[in-house]
Amino acid sequence: MELRKESIQTLRTKSQAATQVTVDMDFNVPDARPDIGRMIQNKGEVIMDEMRLADGHGHLKGTLQADLLYVEEGEGKVCSLTARLPLEESLNLEGIDSGDKMCLKWEIEDLSLRLIHSRKLNIKAIVSFYATVDELVGIQIPTGLGTDSEGVSAKINKIPLLDLCVHKKDTLRIKNEITLSSNKPNVEELLWNTTDVRGLELRPEENRIRASGELSVFVIYAADDEGSPLQWMEYSLPFRGEVECDGCSEELIPNIETSVIHHSIDVKPDADGEERILVADVVLELEMKLYREREPEVVLDLYTPLRECICRGKTEILERLLIRNFSRCRLHDRIPVKETQGKVLQFCHSQGRVKVDKTRIVENGIQAEGVILMKILYIISSDEMPFYSMEAMIPFTHVVEAEGISEECRYYLHADLEQLSTTMADSNEIEVKAAVGLNVLVLRHEDVKIISRVEEKPLDIKKIQTMPGITVYMVKPGDTLWDIAKCYYTTVEEIRDLNQLSGEEAPVGQPLMLVKKVL
Repeated sequence: MELRKESIQTLRTKSQAATQVTVDMDFNVPDARPDIGRMIQNKGEVIMDEMRLADGHGHLKGTLQADLLYVEEGEGKVCSLTARLPLEESLNLEGIDSGDKMCLKWEIEDLSLRLIHSRKLNIKAIVSFYATVDELVGIQIPTGLGTDSEGVSAKINKIPLLDLCVHKKDTLRIKNEITLSSNKPNVEELLWNTTDVRGLELRPEENRIRASGELSVFVIYAADDEGSPLQWMEYSLPFRGEVECDGCSEELIPNIETSVIHHSIDVKPDADGEERILVADVVLELEMKLYREREPEVVLDLYTPLRECICRGKTEILERLLIRNFSRCRLHDRIPVKETQGKVLQFCHSQGRVKVDKTRIVENGIQAEGVILMKILYIISSDEMPFYSMEAMIPFTHVVEAEGISEECRYYLHADLEQLSTTMADSNEIEVKAAVGLNVLVLRHEDVKIISRVEEKPLDIKKIQTMPGITVYMVKPGDTLWDIAKCYYTTVEEIRDLNQLSGEEAPVGQPLMLVKKVL
């Protein structure tokens, strides 16, 4: 017997692994850079050069880049330097094949720079890598009976499910130019910069993903005017962009993970040939999974009183959307000021990132626990305006509502720092206000037996002959007319006609007269 079928696609995790790489190396200050007197602030990033799969392993090769802002020994001049340390690691990924693609995420858990002497640093870091290999699985769903199914009754239910329509990686480039205001001197040397993407919104449209957000840029530079003090500026630049995505449409449900794979700030001359234009360039990698909600009619069982039908198949795990929710956690805290060589005169820049340490399912929600890791750059009351920096952590706990969630569900939680501001509350404390955006997508997994083929064979006449020709059956909780008809070798239409039923199902406790069609 033939079945009409439709194909749906889903992703299954084929293999995954995690590892940590510990970096502990000494770094000599290049001859071209001045001696280090006092360290002000550092930052780090991982740059991946090679990611490949072979022989059941994922091979990683890249660089840990550590940047340092410091004060020159004896001179009081602010300088910067960059250290690049090699990274190489292998992950055990069982069951992978040639042609599989690896999704790799990484995070610098800890980065510390210790001054050994004015010409040497010790750099320590822990870098965590998380690798996942997914495979695309096509499932043939039986949605109806073929032309050779005369006299066959099918049990058909509508099943809500998600069909994966788009699964691809692409990049989004954000590029903005900033022209210095007229009261700012020309740039001689860029000493320090940070770039952060905040409030990123990704929306599917027809054959494209529309992106919008804000690019936060901070720079410190030395002016080309001799005797001019160091200059620093902070900008918030709104941006819009789009990524081509064939097969995308507005009604699709997005699950898009983003990571910064490149960022830079360069200086270029303006129309007069003066170094007055800053070019901010950020490249985001987007791993896009877009689903369509469907509710097809699925054949769950079938029978005919004229012959025996044996359904062959297997149980498949189908996903359906439980809930999408965006929640915002607002934080307000005070941080004590560390002892310095003078009173804090002005904040230059505050930077933060969200680190979610633990998530767990609670009643009708997902509880996220984590911290905002902050770095605050400021100057003290001094004629030379020396820079100082402090680090702080603000813990948070927030429950994102997800009604009906259970341990059988799979969820994706994305946390982003949307807002961050710092002000002096008094001479001893810094007031911090922040907003963390928590975007969650919850999918429910359901086990459904999918019929792949139907085998037919003659009825067991001896078994049927032992059954009474007429039976009175009392309807029990959970009974359907279809199940009763199959059990007693009759049809739903026959039961309705014989018992004068007008509804789809008979009420619990009602007696039904059943007449066996095969005698």
